[in-house]
Amino acid sequence: MKHFKDLSRLLKRLHKVGCERDRAGNRQLHMDHYVALLLLHLFNPICDSLRAIQRISQLEKVQKKLGVRRCSLGSLSEAARLFDSEALREIVTTLARQTRPVTGSAHVPELEAILTVVDGTLLTALPKVVEQLWVTNAPESFKAHVHYELLKGAPVAATITGAYTSEVAVLTERLEKGRFYLLDRGYAKYQLMQDIIDAHSSFLVRIKSHFHVEPVETRPLDKAARRAGVLRDEVVRLGKHARYRKLEQPVRLLEVVCTERSRQSVRRMRDKQTKETTMRLATDRLDLSADVIAALYRFRWEIEIFFRWFKHILGLRHLISHCQNGIELQVYAALIVCLLIARYTGLKPNKALYEMVCWYLSGWTSEQELIDHIAKARSRRNASSR
Repeated sequence: MKHFKDLSRLLKRLHKVGCERDRAGNRQLHMDHYVALLLLHLFNPICDSLRAIQRISQLEKVQKKLGVRRCSLGSLSEAARLFDSEALREIVTTLARQTRPVTGSAHVPELEAILTVVDGTLLTALPKVVEQLWVTNAPESFKAHVHYELLKGAPVAATITGAYTSEVAVLTERLEKGRFYLLDRGYAKYQLMQDIIDAHSSFLVRIKSHFHVEPVETRPLDKAARRAGVLRDEVVRLGKHARYRKLEQPVRLLEVVCTERSRQSVRRMRDKQTKETTMRLATDRLDLSADVIAALYRFRWEIEIFFRWFKHILGLRHLISHCQNGIELQVYAALIVCLLIARYTGLKPNKALYEMVCWYLSGWTSEQELIDHIAKARSRRNASSR
């Protein structure tokens, strides 16, 4: 498992992090040990709590493989506040940069910019049930703002904030050059659109129905656009008053048959006794055909599928720390797991691949059986993408 060996070399950078107070040099639990135990916890669903991590650190084989000593529950609890999560975030960035596009990503339209889906998901220490996370009076709530690259099939960055922190403000601070951002209605802000353009990137965002639209040019629809569900293709100016316009240049506006359905949108339609059949998409890319734009936005749902895998399969429903730094360490370790699976298998992480890797690491399957499973998954993925 060369990728795990590469990771162990990266983790060695963390050995001295948080040791400023250790003037006697007798600290036994270092940050690289703590992260290794977090990864072991994520690759072993049976190890589902901080106390379970403490118990597994007593095992001789674990100590030999990970190079750790027996840890006390107090040391593990202190580690969540002592070790700076920013150091682990840099390792996530390094791994994301080294990860190549996964098998079967050929059905995504080829663009010079990096297709990146951005969205936020709530995390909380209490309660433990994911279905109850959206509680306005939750005492300890956090939000993970995730950047998910479509071609790599894995998250490449995450920012942890309070539950009510603006997603638009977080994305504005993390904008990068050369990306194509796919965004939902929560990010439909004129200033954000202009900031993305100023950062030399592009956007495709679903806008709300009350946005004021001033038509500039109407474009004809070809057969491919109609097959893709496009009903209208225009170049417009967004914003009612020119003197207060934050978005300076015209943008592309498409009206597309609505295919995206979330629990909130269904509830909203039921309460208003209306049925939303179309959605409006805005983008600064005037050069793309209408059918390509409509196809691109359908990939935005990939991040919602990832969030379900992230929480329900990878175990982020249960947070082993209640402080923000500890939650950041756990989330970044989970991102490393996603990137390792994508790098080793060449496939987008899913439940079957995750189970097979866990069985291999637990000694229940051979390396050849793991390789055969990955080969079959690749062939199925290639066949479905043709």
